[in-house]
Amino acid sequence: MNDTEKKAIAEQFLTGLRNRNWESLRAIMADDIVWSLPGGSVISGTAKGIEAVIKRAQTIVSYGLTFTLQHILIGQDGVALSRHNTAQHGDLVLDEYLATVFGLRDGKISTTDSCLADVSLVNVFFVK
Repeated sequence: MNDTEKKAIAEQFLTGLRNRNWESLRAIMADDIVWSLPGGSVISGTAKGIEAVIKRAQTIVSYGLTFTLQHILIGQDGVALSRHNTAQHGDLVLDEYLATVFGLRDGKISTTDSCLADVSLVNVFFVK
């Protein structure tokens, strides 16, 4: 994939997440996609397969996050989103910086690794 195609996939992921367009997200995911996210919250762990990844995305947006893109970072074999996420859920406030790193294969996202600046904050915010 060239750099323009990598950037387009990253943008489509973020737009799909913001707009809750699950079909748009499904279109850019490999069937065997794996998304890892650190911590012990309800969104943490490893999600395997498109439906598990969509379910995680739906859980994340259900908490009312605002996704602010800082940078799209192009790699040799992937692309990353540098983001600032904010939200308030009851008395809990999320103000988190993170990177979402995509491994790409055959024009689709095959792996997603979320790298958090403050895992403990995410653990406290994303609870049932």
